Amino acid sequence: MPRLLPAGEEAIKEASRIVRAGGLIVYPTDTVYGLGCDPLNPRAVERVFRVKGRRGKPLPILVSGMGQAKRIAQFTPEAVKLAKAFWPGALTLVLRRRPTLPKIATCGLDSVGVRAPGHSFCLRLIEACGGLLVGTSANKSGETPPRTAEEADLQIGAGVDLIIDGGPTPGGVPSTVVDLTGEEPRLIRQGPVKFEEVVRVLHT
Repeated sequence: MPRLLPAGEEAIKEASRIVRAGGLIVYPTDTVYGLGCDPLNPRAVERVFRVKGRRGKPLPILVSGMGQAKRIAQFTPEAVKLAKAFWPGALTLVLRRRPTLPKIATCGLDSVGVRAPGHSFCLRLIEACGGLLVGTSANKSGETPPRTAEEADLQIGAGVDLIIDGGPTPGGVPSTVVDLTGEEPRLIRQGPVKFEEVVRVLHT
């Protein structure tokens, strides 16, 4: 059974220790509960895929800010503009991957989805874990993303080392995903941030 801690300083300290040692954590975000590990640790990333029961779908990376995101992703002027407008918040930007991020996290793709969540505890947690944290939803592949620690525990609790309970997540809907690797921005998934808002910001 995983350890369960309420969201607070003790949880952040324990989560940081676990993540840096290659372990897996479940944690609250501004959208749904996330399943996290160190994205620079290939063995930990492989374990995330096993827990979720899926292959072939790249893992999004949560970051504590744009500076950390630039360690693993190449920011175009358009990406900088959107990050400044919508981060922290529910917009994931798909950008060109830097070689510092192992290809296993992106399933071999040369792009990566990055986001700074609009959730103060989550941002402190990510910072304590090194500024980068895998941010896939804490559910089995094909199942409903969890809004509570209990829902996450029922689905994947047996496969993780720590569950942080921050109460029901305020969003409940996964982030909007926009691909900026082509000539024009492309909507991959509609979430809380409307694509029309993204386009408007890019043209102002």
